[in-house]
Amino acid sequence: MPEIPRSAATAHIGKSVIIKGQLSGSEDLYLDGEVEGTVDLPGHTLTVGPSARVRANISARVVSIQGTVTGNVRGSDKVELKNSAVLTGDIATKRIAIDDGAFFKGGVDIQKDTTPDPRQATTPAASSSSGTTPSTPHATPTGGGGSSSSAAATPSTPSTPSSSGTQPSGTVTSSGKTTRS
Repeated sequence: MPEIPRSAATAHIGKSVIIKGQLSGSEDLYLDGEVEGTVDLPGHTLTVGPSARVRANISARVVSIQGTVTGNVRGSDKVELKNSAVLTGDIATKRIAIDDGAFFKGGVDIQKDTTPDPRQATTPAASSSSGTTPSTPHATPTGGGGSSSSAAATPSTPSTPSSSGTQPSGTVTSSGKTTRS
């Protein structure tokens, strides 16, 4: 049908089609009918059209929802909820886009990308090892020379809130005061 500007490799399931069972394929799919069961399109794109009603767990590389879906959605690359989307279920994906007006009730699991990203490589290094180790020496001179041995013991205690690597220096100072008493 010429109404969808997609490549010739995109299959189309129209508004009047009802499928019950397992739907799988090795090409992109535009779905505007009814599906009950499972939809599995590994490595491909599933577009749930505005007239679609899906009661199924969905798995595809990219899932774009414009219609109604009840079930869990797994997009190995991306999940998009367009403004007319109604999704009741959990989402698991690396990237997500939710337009204004979309309805979503469920949980979101953003999965880590296995390829190194310069922004992500800087953030974990700063909060796990670089942020904790350098902040301790900077906090130690503030507490004084006698606190350096107690400051080395102190990071063991506040290492639990390692996400606030720069703020534990206040904790180190108060711990240093407690050690002096």
